[in-house]
Amino acid sequence: MYARTTHASLIARLADGKDAVAWSEFMDRYGALLRGFARRRGLSTADSEDVVQDVITSLVGVMPTFQYDPEKGRFRGYLKTIAVRAIQRRICQNDRAKPLLDADAATPEGRAGEGSPEQEAQWEAEWRQYHLRLAMRTIEAEFGPVDRMAFQRYGVEGAGVRETAESLGISLDQVYQAKSRIVRRLGELIEAQIADEG
Repeated sequence: MYARTTHASLIARLADGKDAVAWSEFMDRYGALLRGFARRRGLSTADSEDVVQDVITSLVGVMPTFQYDPEKGRFRGYLKTIAVRAIQRRICQNDRAKPLLDADAATPEGRAGEGSPEQEAQWEAEWRQYHLRLAMRTIEAEFGPVDRMAFQRYGVEGAGVRETAESLGISLDQVYQAKSRIVRRLGELIEAQIADEG
């Protein structure tokens, strides 16, 4: 099973700027989320990588004094705020002729302003993908390769049940059961991950 510390304990460990393992775990958890969000906001792959580094730099500066209090808001909201600001800075650097406040309004479609419904939808879509990726790590450890392939082909790619069964050399019932068990387990894992966020 994919071993990881709790969300709250990881945040606490990040307060010690010298805990390289905690920062590595942070990147493992949130790097793809940040890259994906930057890409959804219209940035290039290289600019998206720069945004991830900008977010890390910002966090390194604030984590020693950061007090995580779920009553005041979720870490995901805080992380999104830092990411949005890093993305806006990157957009402004790419187009220095536009002032910061007008950067999103004057850029191509897909870069709506901070707090816009489009931006919220982009963040939520990427956050769902983040939870799915995290849960799939456990699925990979808990289920055998045949069950995972049956789920992928039938449950994700939309192949027919008969086609899936024949290609894997298993029964139709095994395909149905693999999909059902994995979908149920994904639901449990994602629910636990969300609860862990606070």
